[in-house]
Amino acid sequence: MGDLLVEEDLGDGIRVLKLNRLPVNALDLNFLRVIEKHFAALENDHGLKALVLTADGKTLSAGMDLKSITTLDVDGQRDMVDAFSKTFIRLYSFPKPLIVAVNGHAIAGGLFIVLAGDYRIGVEGRSQFGLTEVRVGVRFPVGPMEIARAELGPQALRRLLISGQNADVQTARSWGILDELVAPADLMQRAIEIAHDYAAIPPLAFAGVKAQTRAPTVDLVRKAIADESDPLRPNWFTTETLAAANALLEGAKARAN
Repeated sequence: MGDLLVEEDLGDGIRVLKLNRLPVNALDLNFLRVIEKHFAALENDHGLKALVLTADGKTLSAGMDLKSITTLDVDGQRDMVDAFSKTFIRLYSFPKPLIVAVNGHAIAGGLFIVLAGDYRIGVEGRSQFGLTEVRVGVRFPVGPMEIARAELGPQALRRLLISGQNADVQTARSWGILDELVAPADLMQRAIEIAHDYAAIPPLAFAGVKAQTRAPTVDLVRKAIADESDPLRPNWFTTETLAAANALLEGAKARAN
């Protein structure tokens, strides 16, 4: 696990897991694999009754590490496509209650972490929520795409995926991306309250009903992973991708200066 994830045991089967790749928990290949491996281990942890997933700072995750895009060869692109699908479907199919305490922005891959949650709490303020992949010149691997189809209504799906524009926190709440909003100081207390409530549900029933609810999406994605049929595996990047990624990086540098 290393320092990329920080886990705290609160007792009574409740734990908090923090993303810890500062400053914005950008998702590179190694981080995705660390998250996927850790959740795989937690599936069989009989002492865990409910998990709160969160981060420190003003960002849950800003999504894919744009700097890593510029270094990926064809094999690296294929590995990233696989890692996104494997990691997000692992979170989405997690058989224990997953409460996501969204401490701030959740962009691109960061939003799929939110969508994987069973209950999602956001904070009042200026947080942004978006699926900006199209503006980086990339399409969605099968895992993220199918989770988006399952969890977003038609309006949110159209506005977020096709425009690549962010939504504010109130819009995210109205679209059902978030279940409730609280003051930043109350986020963790409320998340832990919800975790205790979910932990009281009989665990076999919870896991079974969750599996029933999400089976169409989970089964489709797992099949695509198993038979390597995601059409993006051999050609994720286009001629637009590197130019778009570099332009965004340059824009970020300019704003920082």
